Amino acid sequence: MADIIDSASELEDLQRDAALSMRRINRTAVSAKHCESCGEDIPEPRRVAVPGCRTCASCQEEIELKNKQRGL
Repeated sequence: MADIIDSASELEDLQRDAALSMRRINRTAVSAKHCESCGEDIPEPRRVAVPGCRTCASCQEEIELKNKQRGL
């Protein structure tokens, strides 16, 4: 019985680590200077805070709200 629990625990650890590594921010990613959605400039503080961003904060907020409403 302990072997099954140990195996399940190890599998859980692997799955959690994989999920976390997919969500980590790539600090070397290059951010866009203009929003892909509206075309406005993306402020420098946002580009530094969110490396690899492609949208301005307003458009990103709208995207996240739509995704939340869709259950994504």
